[in-house]
Amino acid sequence: MPKLLFNKTTLLAVESPLDKPATDYYDTKVPKLVMRVTKGGTKSFYVVRRVGTSVVWLKLGTFPDMTVEQARGEATKALAEFVGGANPAAVKRALKAEPTFSDALADFLEGKRKRDGTPIAPKTKRDYSDLVRLHFGPLAKRKLSAIERTDVKALHTKLTKAGKLGQADKCVALVSSVFMYMLDTEQYSGTNPAERVKKNPPVQRDRFIQPDELPRFFEALAGMPSPTMRDFFLMALLTGARRANVCSMRWADLDLQSGVWRIAMTKNGTPQNVTLSPEAVVVLEGRERAGEWVFPGDGATGHIVEPKKAWAALLKAAGLENLRVHDLRRTLGSWQARTGASLPIIGKSLNHKTHQATAIYARLDLDPVRQSVNTATSAMMEAAGLKEPAVVLQLRKQA
Repeated sequence: MPKLLFNKTTLLAVESPLDKPATDYYDTKVPKLVMRVTKGGTKSFYVVRRVGTSVVWLKLGTFPDMTVEQARGEATKALAEFVGGANPAAVKRALKAEPTFSDALADFLEGKRKRDGTPIAPKTKRDYSDLVRLHFGPLAKRKLSAIERTDVKALHTKLTKAGKLGQADKCVALVSSVFMYMLDTEQYSGTNPAERVKKNPPVQRDRFIQPDELPRFFEALAGMPSPTMRDFFLMALLTGARRANVCSMRWADLDLQSGVWRIAMTKNGTPQNVTLSPEAVVVLEGRERAGEWVFPGDGATGHIVEPKKAWAALLKAAGLENLRVHDLRRTLGSWQARTGASLPIIGKSLNHKTHQATAIYARLDLDPVRQSVNTATSAMMEAAGLKEPAVVLQLRKQA
């Protein structure tokens, strides 16, 4: 019985037998995995296992439609079923029933719940589906047990070399999340192939609105045709809150008299009390209370979801480049640092969750946070030429 280390090159090179119906080759990595080559040129993968007094040949698939990695994965699963005492028919049913990655993804998108019990947001579902559609290729059609760490690592390396560092890391994270979900729901009992796949070093982004840019930024804000979008960007800047939280800001969560915005659940899985500076209160008091949302929208959610077009128009009017909506959050933190706030205070106000600082944040109350946010807000307004020290002003609106 000839033996080979199965890989694509060696199996493609195997020739059909001329003097007999078929030749069987055994894999040196998974000894019970066999490739049978017929006289007609068909190459099929089998698992060979003795059951009682009989030798069972369980067909897995045909090469090259089934890859070597897939065959090894299917063989490993089949052998585990045999060890558990299953009969050949039961093994066949188990292999057939195992979901592909696409099947598991669909289940994950439908059944996964966030920390607060809510389902995955529609936009996130689209993003995950797009990742798989654009980058996974044949990997998406494989059974879970046929996906190995080398496959995930190869996908990550390919995207990284193409300059798509963020997409590479997101693909690894998605594979890990889907496999963890399938393990947690007991629909899969193997290993997670995304474990120990090293991600790219994070790109440190330190962009924020500079002092000389603030006058242009606020002038462009005042000239925006949509008061809703103008106020939205103002609140993102003055509170330092994450974009998604500002989008879904509700009147019921605001206490303007006390200057507090209560967010029930943030991205890091914790609630947050956001301090509202006097300038932020002025912006909110100037808005019409029509419905549940502070920033209503026309979509299914009822509130603003994606401000890309308005943001692009704002940057063009202000003559600013390389600035993201998230940089407004960073801008507040940067101005807090410029005006003397400590790192724990900045972390508390922005609801950062780090292993080292969490215990410190828990011992802080909102008073020093409020002082820091108010000081930073005033400094930004002064730098923009919109107010004198210690004076609260509403943003000037162009006619």
